[in-house]
Amino acid sequence: MKRYVVKPRVVKPRVKRRAAKPRSIKRAAAAAVALCCLIGGTTAATAGSQAPTPGSAGMGDSYFPQYGNGGYDVGHYDVRNRVELDTGRLVGVTAFRAVAGQSLSRFNVDLVLPVRAVSVNGHRAAFSRTNRHEVQIRPRTPIADDASFVVRVAYAGRPGAISWGGERPWQASRREVVAMGEPQMAAWWFAANDHPRDKAVLDVRITVERGLQAISNGKLKAITRGTRWTVWHWRADEPMAPYLAFFAAGRYTIERGRTADGLPWLNAVSKELDPYSRTESTALMRQTPRVIAWLEGWLGPYPFSTTGGLTTSLDAGFALENQTRPTYPSVGGRESTWLVVHELAHQWFGDRVSVDNWRDIWLNEGPATYLETLWSGNGGEATPQAWLLSTWESIPANSDFWKLKIGDPGPGRLFDGPIYDRGAMTMQALRHRIGDTDFKALLRAWVRGPANGSTADFTALAESVSGEDLDAFFDAWLFTGSRPARTADNGLA
Repeated sequence: MKRYVVKPRVVKPRVKRRAAKPRSIKRAAAAAVALCCLIGGTTAATAGSQAPTPGSAGMGDSYFPQYGNGGYDVGHYDVRNRVELDTGRLVGVTAFRAVAGQSLSRFNVDLVLPVRAVSVNGHRAAFSRTNRHEVQIRPRTPIADDASFVVRVAYAGRPGAISWGGERPWQASRREVVAMGEPQMAAWWFAANDHPRDKAVLDVRITVERGLQAISNGKLKAITRGTRWTVWHWRADEPMAPYLAFFAAGRYTIERGRTADGLPWLNAVSKELDPYSRTESTALMRQTPRVIAWLEGWLGPYPFSTTGGLTTSLDAGFALENQTRPTYPSVGGRESTWLVVHELAHQWFGDRVSVDNWRDIWLNEGPATYLETLWSGNGGEATPQAWLLSTWESIPANSDFWKLKIGDPGPGRLFDGPIYDRGAMTMQALRHRIGDTDFKALLRAWVRGPANGSTADFTALAESVSGEDLDAFFDAWLFTGSRPARTADNGLA
């Protein structure tokens, strides 16, 4: 995520602000569930197996204890929603296939919309709510450990009217909607196991009034036009964290092409923007192939099978790194390419490798801001190290900028300025400490590694690549609420 300004700037301390359902949807969802059931295994717990117990209502994230759910891992989502822009109503069905990590007597899903019905493996299941965010599901028969099972959840409501946990993330007008947000968004439009540690592939079908378009992650697989409604089917082939899934609905100018290496891209710009802003935004979105090529020079091959971007007319106040297709507010033309660099850098740092827990957010924002800084000419300085030293000197030791421990900022400060800027400074200090060769090797090893990572994992990898003890370095930059001393050990020589 990037809270945006209209031009790149030298880093300084700052504070971030943070009608009837079409029958085709129901029939298609039922068919999807039936197919999944046919290919799934036996799911009932049997005699002699582990005694069924409830799955936890959360994945153990200390910042957001109820994000995600324990006891199962989702492999595939099939999301089928109808969106009515004029009323703000969303009607849909999510079917997902999962594998149990224990013998389950019940389990939770994350969804804030009112639930109409639930089934597990084709059988109606009892459900209840423990709060606005959690739907507790009790299957007719307990699910055996390591068994594959299919859940179908039907829902309907007005996402824009729903808040939870102090957040109301829905972005919509009567002419456009974009489901984008961090750290939470998925629960406002599909039933999910909403934590970055449970990644899955997605099929998304969005039904809109004829004449409108719907954009989502991945590749466009089909457009089915009826007399009144049109269904847009998108498929993301690589697993993603639920918050990185998005859709947009409205009127868009769509462009497609391929990069010099053959990577397909698709951009969309809202027609609700004025003509000048549309022209500028189109020019900005067209920078995507150039930015991808530059980032590959640092990070290695782009990690997904398609790319692109979408500019909305909605005043979201931030851009977001939705997997394969970031979303942007209208921020100008090519002079704002630094913002595209930031969001596309997240395709490696944040999307390909996601945080293990939300306290690790600097691992997303620090590298993305650092690469943005390099693209933008080192904040006007001659070298990246000159930028680091100039920035360090320009921020007084008693500034609040240094007081935030960015390695453990707290749930209410995930997107404060130091997360981005001190995170970027940490990356350059590390580069100076271990040298260019090891630094570049570290970046490439990290983005090719496991699907999730923590600060401890990054520290261990940095030490392995460089052969140096870096505990004191990372403690000074990430976990000390004071300005790091200007020493060689801290990369500030």
